[in-house]
Amino acid sequence: MPDPNSRLVYSTDGGRVDEKLPPRPPRTRAGQPPSRPPLPPDGFVRIQREKKGRAAKTVTLVTGLPGGAAELDALLKDLKQHCGAGGTREGAVLEIQGDHRERLEARLVALGHRVKLAGG
Repeated sequence: MPDPNSRLVYSTDGGRVDEKLPPRPPRTRAGQPPSRPPLPPDGFVRIQREKKGRAAKTVTLVTGLPGGAAELDALLKDLKQHCGAGGTREGAVLEIQGDHRERLEARLVALGHRVKLAGG
């Protein structure tokens, strides 16, 4: 019985296999954090600290921000400069390197956002 996690892609007997193959089930890579359910759109910006799946490096996540990609990129640049740290944007989530929850909270409140500190 063939292994259910493998499929025939090329055969030396007949060349490329033309039959329609069933799709493989999605696999997760080791070390990637599992996907989180989206937060409710209640108007709050949530700031949380996370280490899981990041080789014990702490990052601060900012979620629930309104706006499109250009607005989020501009805000990310401002927040990184304010904290003196690096960071990136993953979809609508801003990731700032290090634990900067208090600094980010003060900055976002000054910009007019309603902020909640989430997590521990």
